[in-house]
Amino acid sequence: MDLRKLKTLIDLVSDSNVSELEITEAEGKVRIVKGGGAVVHSYAQAPIYAQNQAPVGTVPAGPPPAIVPAAVEVPPGHTVKSPMVGTFYRSSSPGAKAFVEVGSVVKEGETICIIEAMKILNEIEADKSGTITRILCDNGQAVEYGQPLFIIE
Repeated sequence: MDLRKLKTLIDLVSDSNVSELEITEAEGKVRIVKGGGAVVHSYAQAPIYAQNQAPVGTVPAGPPPAIVPAAVEVPPGHTVKSPMVGTFYRSSSPGAKAFVEVGSVVKEGETICIIEAMKILNEIEADKSGTITRILCDNGQAVEYGQPLFIIE
């Protein structure tokens, strides 16, 4: 965030009835709080100051808290993972028969589900021959890249 924009935001908070303002942009996050007679602002990233200008009332936000993903227990067997972010579908259309069920025998290259990403239906194929022992996603569920979808033994 450039210095002119930051100064404009500080002036806006100072001259208004707003007591707190928080803005997040690609360059970082700024939080301006009006308290008493001073305006305090903090940054998620290191602020940029004009040459020979000292920061006034700057309170560093510190490092953001670490995000620790929940441990996902994957059953034994070969795991078929999602190759993309999207929506998981077990069949080609609503009301149609599912591609596979638990106990279905699949061959390598056989379509086992569809993942819709950006309005495109992507057929996901088995990358190993075997028997489907677990289906780890619900129909219509949002899935992430690398998320386990099926277990094949």
